[in-house]
Parts: sequence; C-alpha cells; structure tokens
Amino acid sequence: MNINRIWIYVMVCSLAIVSANLQGFAQQNPAASTTSAQNTDRDGQHDFDPLIGSWKFHLKKLMHPLTGSNDWVEFEGTGVCYKIWDGRAQYDTVELESPDSGHIEGLTVRLYNPQSHQWRLYWANSKIGVMDPPQIGEFKNGRGEFFAQDTINGKVVLIRFAWTNLTTGTPHFEQSFSADGGKTWEVNWITDQTRVQ
Repeated sequence: MNINRIWIYVMVCSLAIVSANLQGFAQQNPAASTTSAQNTDRDGQHDFDPLIGSWKFHLKKLMHPLTGSNDWVEFEGTGVCYKIWDGRAQYDTVELESPDSGHIEGLTVRLYNPQSHQWRLYWANSKIGVMDPPQIGEFKNGRGEFFAQDTINGKVVLIRFAWTNLTTGTPHFEQSFSADGGKTWEVNWITDQTRVQ
C-alpha cells in the first residue's frame, strides 16, 4: 500500500470518527439540532462549485496572531479543487512556500449537510497529518462564514473562515481569531486566488 492510499485511508477514518462524534453531540444537545433544522430556506450544496479547477494563490500571513503584532509575510502557492458527490463535497490540494514554515502541502475537505444546509470545512497539512476541528457555517448574501473553536498557544479561541467573491474569478478568503468570544476579530491569514486557464 503506497503512502497516498494510506493518507486517504487515514483521512476517511478521521472523517468517520468526527461525523460519529457530531451525531452524538446533536443527540445529547437537542437545542443545537433544532437550531440547525430551522435553517431550511436555502439549498447551498453548490456554493463552492466556483472553486473547482486550478488556481494560483497570493497569501498574507500574520506572524504572531493575538499579540498586537503587525508583522505580515507574503508568499505564493498553487492548488486544485476537485468536485465529488455532484458538488456536495469537495477537496482541495494546495502547495505553498511559506517564508517561516517552508514547503507546505495542504488538504481541505468540504462536506455539505443537506439537513442543516450547512458546510463543514476540514483542513490538514502533510507535516502534521491530522484534521483540524471542522469550521461549520453557510453562505448568506454572497459571503460564507464558518466557525470553530480551538486552543492556540494555550488560549481557547474562536476561528472564523470568511469566503467572498467566489463567482468573480478572484475568490477571497480570510481567517480570523477571536480571544473574547467573538466580540472582536483579528484577521491573520488572507488568500487571493487567480484561476489558471
């Protein structure tokens, strides 16, 4: 079994475990299930279709988030987005050359839940080989916002992914952290994409 097959196997097993945990959470917390069930106005299963294909990335990264620092680095990358399940799921492969982290090979998996009408976005990089907690959310008025909670440098923080301009040919992505429960947000990662014809 080659390394690519092992990686895909590990990814699928990880997603199965996360899915089972989320289902258990929903069963133990009916209020959370009710909130998701009320969001039935819009079918968003093709929200990320404009990302399918090959891209060049221009990235900006805040070197020391949540410290008051304004020290940014800029770098380039490439990636390809693939559609599966007729668009209700996608995966991206990316390669980046970061000045501080060196060569990064990343994987994003996006899964659409037709019951809650929400997306779950998972990220992993080859150096760690572990899926981050999913960012969960949806698109409204052309802006997609996806949220998660994680511990970074010993602090519990909220993480927000924001997608805009998906249909323009130059999609824009921002990641932000909040250390005060969402009252204020600090952008720490910006990606502007250009389609490769």
